[in-house]
Amino acid sequence: MLLLILSYFAGVLTILSPCILPVLPFVFARAQQPFLTGGLPLLAGMAVTFAGVATLAALGGGWAVQANEIGRWVALAVMAVLGLTLLIPALADRLTRPLVALGGRLSEAAGAEGGGQGGRIGASVLLGVATGLLWAPCAGPILGLVLTGAALQGASVGTTLLLLAYAAGAATSLALALLAGGRVFKAMKGSLGATEWVRRGLGAAVLVGVVLIAAGLDTGLLTRLSAGSTSRIEQGLLEMGGRGPLNAERAPLDALPIIGPMPSLDGATQWLNGEPLTAEDLRGKVVLIDFWTYSCINCVRTVPYVRAWAEQYRDDGLVVIGVHTPEFAFEKSEGNVRAAIERMGIDYPVAMDNDYSIWRAFQNRYWPAHYFIDAEGNIRYTHFGEGGYEHSERVIQQLLREAGQMVSGQLVDVRAEGVEAAGDLRNVDTRETYVGYGRAENFASPGGFLRDQAKTYEGGEPALNDWVLNGRWTVTREHAALQDAGGRLTMRFRARDLHLVMAPGDDGRPVRFRVTLDGEAPGRAAGVDIDAEGYGQITEDTLYQLIRHDRARERTFEIEFLDPGARVFAFTFG
Repeated sequence: MLLLILSYFAGVLTILSPCILPVLPFVFARAQQPFLTGGLPLLAGMAVTFAGVATLAALGGGWAVQANEIGRWVALAVMAVLGLTLLIPALADRLTRPLVALGGRLSEAAGAEGGGQGGRIGASVLLGVATGLLWAPCAGPILGLVLTGAALQGASVGTTLLLLAYAAGAATSLALALLAGGRVFKAMKGSLGATEWVRRGLGAAVLVGVVLIAAGLDTGLLTRLSAGSTSRIEQGLLEMGGRGPLNAERAPLDALPIIGPMPSLDGATQWLNGEPLTAEDLRGKVVLIDFWTYSCINCVRTVPYVRAWAEQYRDDGLVVIGVHTPEFAFEKSEGNVRAAIERMGIDYPVAMDNDYSIWRAFQNRYWPAHYFIDAEGNIRYTHFGEGGYEHSERVIQQLLREAGQMVSGQLVDVRAEGVEAAGDLRNVDTRETYVGYGRAENFASPGGFLRDQAKTYEGGEPALNDWVLNGRWTVTREHAALQDAGGRLTMRFRARDLHLVMAPGDDGRPVRFRVTLDGEAPGRAAGVDIDAEGYGQITEDTLYQLIRHDRARERTFEIEFLDPGARVFAFTFG
C-alpha cells in the first residue's frame, strides 16, 4: 500500500518534468470540451494504456516490443491527423478516404459541440489510448524501482497496480492543468477569432509533439533535461517511506525484534560449496543470508566482510549462505558463478536462485541484502546495501550469545583491496547506469535506440551523467553488442571509481580495448583491470574495474573496442 501511494505521488510530480511536454498538446486539445466527456476519458485511456503497455514490456518478449512499436506508429498517425484537423478546420470535412477516415471521425466526434455524448466519450478514450502509447515518462527513483522490480520478477498484478497508480498520479496533475485550460477557453468564447487562433495553435503544438516523439527526442533530449528535476523529491519520499537507501532505525542489540520466520530455501536451482540446506537443517544455528550477484560492485565490496564473519564465527555456530540471484542472463551460468566464487575466495554454501524463488520468498528488493536469523529460525535484523558492518557483526555476536555461545566483543579486521575496497559513496554524483534499453537512462546519441537491430550510432562530448555510443551496435533489452571493431562508448561521470560490466561475444573470444580519460591514458587512475596506458581485455562475463582515482573527480571516460563482439551491460561507480 505504501509503495502504491508513493507511486501515485511520483506520477503527480511528472507535471514538473520536461518529458511530459510532448503529450501536453494532445491533452490540451480537449481543453475546449466538457471535462467529463472530453478530458477525463482521455486521461483514463492514457493511464490504463500506459500501465498495460509497461506491464507487457516487463515480459521482455520480442513480440511485446514489436507490438508496442507498431502501436506507437499507429498512434502517431492518429495524432498527426488530429493536429492537421485542428490546424486546418476545413480539412476535417475532406478526410473521407479510408486511410484517414478513422482519424477524421475521431477528431470530429471529440471536437464537435453538438455531437452525441457517447461518441465524444468514445473518441476521447481512443485518443487517450493513443496518448498512453506515446507517453514516455522520465524514470525517476520511484518509477525506476517499480520498473526494476518488474524487469527482475516479471509482470504481475502488483506491478500493474503500481504502474496504474503512477499513471493515475500523472493524470491527476494533467487534469488540474486541463481544468485550468478549460476556464481560459470559456473566457475566450466571446471572441471567435481568438478561439480560432488558439485552436490552430493547439493543432501546431500537436504536430510538434508528433515530430518530437517520432524523432526520439522524448526519450533522448528531454530525458537529459529532466535529470534531477524531480529525483531529489522522489528520493526523499522513498526514504520517508523506508524504501530508500537508508535502513530502518536500529533497535538495541538486546531487544532485536522478531521480524518473521525464515522463508524456505527450497527454490534454489543449484547449490555450490555444499549440499542443499533446509530450514530444518539450520535449526539451532545462527544464519546469515546474503543476497548477492557477482557482477554487482556493491555486492563485491561487502564480500570481504561476509567472508570474514563466516570464518570468524563458524565454530561458534554461524552458518553463512550466499543466495546468488542473477541480474543479467550470463550470471545464471553455473560455470560463471563457480569461477566467481573461486576468484573471490568464497567457501561458504551458495544457493543459485536463477528463478528468483528465494528472492520472492524473502520479498527481497536489493543487492546486496543481509538477513540475520536466530537459532529459533526467526529473522531478527536486516541490512540493505553497503556499510553498517560494525553493527551487523554486533548483531551476529548477540544472536550467538542468545544461542548459548560465549563470544567476545572483538570485531574482525577487514582490509579490502582492489575492486573489493570500499567506495567513496558520499561523493558519487553519477549513479548506476544500464546500457540495455530495458533500463537505460541518459542516453545522448542522436535518434535514440534502434531496439534489437544493428545501427551505426554517433555521439559527441556528453554532459555530466550522459553517455553516447559511436560505431555499429545492436542494443538489446539487457546490453549493447558491438558489431564492428572500433566502436566506442563515452560517458561523463563524477566519482572515484568506474566499473563496467562486460562480456565477450557469443564465440567467447577475448576482446581487446583501450580506455582514455579526457582523451589521455589513465596513468595512475587506471583500475585493476587495465594498465597505465588504458589497455585491457574482456576475457569473461564479469565486472571490470577500469578507473580508480585517489578521490572523486569529474572526467570524460571513453572505451574503444579494438575487436568486435563486446557486450556491455552496465556502469557502476564508487
